[in-house]
Amino acid sequence: MIAANNFFRVDDLSVQIYDSEAEMAIDVAQIARKYLEDILKKQDTAAVLLATGNSQLKFLDALIELGGVDWSRITLFHLDEYLGITADHPASFRRYLRERVEKKLYPQQFHYLEGDTLEPVAECDRYTQLLQAQPIDLCCLGIGENGHLAFNDPSVANFQDPYSVKLVKLDILNRQQQVNTGHFPNIDSVPQYAFTVTLPLICSTKKIICLAPETRKAQVIKQMLQQTITTDCPASILRHQPQATLFLDVNSASLL
Repeated sequence: MIAANNFFRVDDLSVQIYDSEAEMAIDVAQIARKYLEDILKKQDTAAVLLATGNSQLKFLDALIELGGVDWSRITLFHLDEYLGITADHPASFRRYLRERVEKKLYPQQFHYLEGDTLEPVAECDRYTQLLQAQPIDLCCLGIGENGHLAFNDPSVANFQDPYSVKLVKLDILNRQQQVNTGHFPNIDSVPQYAFTVTLPLICSTKKIICLAPETRKAQVIKQMLQQTITTDCPASILRHQPQATLFLDVNSASLL
């Protein structure tokens, strides 16, 4: 049985550290499976909000391989999508999730943000209504190198945001991260705008699991956990969420 080698709490946020990203992914997958199994014993259906990005890859693979969850009773959503790219674009989050999740799990429904919509404001309204139609039982997150959750970069993050879904301009650090992780060939090819679920919507979910492995996340993890809770590091808001757990490997926790 794999378990974290260190547990602690920062304000209301639980933190668990693992010897490797692989061990972290397997244990978090088991935690997510157990939670979803328990939810489905109490209610007919469930709703899950998924992240994308490299931090989620091993976790999603492990969760799918474990089995044991009746995905035909689960509706899936995702956190964000670039404005102006098609669903078959190599960097599209819709493509990522369709290929890695939907085609393997066959959920009851998967509601996607339509990045190539001709009416972005109407798309925000449409997705807001879908998200608000039922409570979100589980939210899966990663953390950007600038501290963003979803596409809530420091420049647009709002802890009291009146919206559930909004259109935002991406900051340079965020766009460069997309290049560094191989999603785009250069910064000019990264869209300047994107849809994102907002911080209050994320914080309203019943359970939050946040995965942040790798050395390149070490600096922002230190900032998130040891400095002031502020939109300068949007992920710091998780320190006010008792339903949230932050999962790290020894590399991302190396500066703590």
